Amino acid sequence: MAEKKSIRVAAVQLAPDLDASGGTVAKVLAALTEAAGKGARLVVFPETFVPWYPYFSFVHPPVLTGAEHIRLYENAVIVPGPVTDAVAAMAKRHAIVVVLGVNERDHGSLYNTQLIFDADGRLALKRRKITPTFHERMIWGQGDGSGLTVVDTAVGRIGALACWEHYNPLARYALMAQHEEIHVAQFPGSMVGPIFAEQMEVTIRHHALESGCFVVNATGWLSEEQIAKISPDEKMRRALRGGCMTAIVSPEGSHLVPPLTEGEGILLADLDMGLIVKRKRMMDSVGHYARPELLHLVLDSRATQAVEIVPMPESASKNQAVNGNTSDETDDAQSNADRATDQRVAVLRGAAR
Repeated sequence: MAEKKSIRVAAVQLAPDLDASGGTVAKVLAALTEAAGKGARLVVFPETFVPWYPYFSFVHPPVLTGAEHIRLYENAVIVPGPVTDAVAAMAKRHAIVVVLGVNERDHGSLYNTQLIFDADGRLALKRRKITPTFHERMIWGQGDGSGLTVVDTAVGRIGALACWEHYNPLARYALMAQHEEIHVAQFPGSMVGPIFAEQMEVTIRHHALESGCFVVNATGWLSEEQIAKISPDEKMRRALRGGCMTAIVSPEGSHLVPPLTEGEGILLADLDMGLIVKRKRMMDSVGHYARPELLHLVLDSRATQAVEIVPMPESASKNQAVNGNTSDETDDAQSNADRATDQRVAVLRGAAR
């Protein structure tokens, strides 16, 4: 549990550069400098902000998305790589904690990945969204339980989930049970319409209350020009408006500053970490208010892999060597016996003549 102190945090709502990943990264670095200049010690960006969220997959059928999907591959982030190096350097320069959403490329697959950089520039956590939502399943692979981890940082214990992972109560509980103090939520923004923003607000405020932690949420933003570029169909364009709810919520479930629901901007708020104890003394859902003998969560935190190479046990290796030597000795003995037999046959044939 964090000591009673105040921490200034920033939630960033920006429009990505839909033409080049370098443009989006430049906006990230500029926002970090601006937020740090205003005293922020934690800065949060939207879901898969670099290079951009795959909005195309929401408004186009899969058969028409091949070119854009490949372009996303070409601009996706390699971890570690130039993008992570640049963000890490900025985090270290300003002594700030950074949470950035990226499209991560791992060889032939893309993932919805959340990166947490500590104030010394170290990559404290790389986690992948465990279940992409609806249209996203055509774009990203699945994460595993290794990412459901709360990490210690310069500003406290941070946990993170992306978008509709917040509708998986077991995923949220996995982080709550690790005593997160600041929960980072990321959503794409500029999707579905006002109802998406309303649902998002309910979700993050509820998690703050249930977890007894602060929630910092960041959503993306699209300009009308960008929306028109994604789809020429006005009916489809309506699906790319609204749905923004960049917000900072206290453990008591209240907004610390008015949320940002349209346009670009940076929200700043000071977190009174003493509010965590104030909330948890009344209701600690993973402590005095829990009943683990009745209900508890089992989390498989192992990182999954396509191939598991099992080395031969040392004892088996020795046995194989011994068996090999024994086999050689047996072969030699058999050869000697065969030669002796041949010699006896030759002698008998000579005597018969």
